[in-house]
Amino acid sequence: MKLSLAVLLLSTAVSAHAQSLQNPGSKDLMKRPLDADANLPPSPYLSKPLPELKGVVSWKTLADVKTVKQKDGFVPDFGKSVATLDKQEIKLQGFMMPLDMGERQKRFLLVALPPTCSFCLPGGPEQMVEVQTKTPVKYGFEPIVVSGRFAVLRNDTMGLYYRLTDAVAIGK
Repeated sequence: MKLSLAVLLLSTAVSAHAQSLQNPGSKDLMKRPLDADANLPPSPYLSKPLPELKGVVSWKTLADVKTVKQKDGFVPDFGKSVATLDKQEIKLQGFMMPLDMGERQKRFLLVALPPTCSFCLPGGPEQMVEVQTKTPVKYGFEPIVVSGRFAVLRNDTMGLYYRLTDAVAIGK
């Protein structure tokens, strides 16, 4: 059975919430998802999108995709502007959404909008890119720019549309 990334994250949140109900005095943020959201700083990027940067692929470009029914499921149908990026070295700007514990991350989601909830995805699959870096990147709430080899995923088991490998964080 194939699980989408959204289902996986949702099940993690439900499990963490159930654990917090069993141990309400716990200070562990993974066991207290409701308290974790109170610690997220307000973001000035909630009311307006990230400014487009020269030489950086925009999220508008990555939105050039439609979902179409095929056999017993749905698959992405990428527009030409996205398809031409496949296997190219590109730069992307976005917000880090960690997939592992720790201050530094080698694998994370880069998302178009700032996270507002510790367990909620801040957009659809066209608004997130799985990033695998060469060296760990320090987690923060500010937008970052990463450079790497871009892959368009036509049938990813986790429901992702995009991946950036051999990535490095760079200055704007």
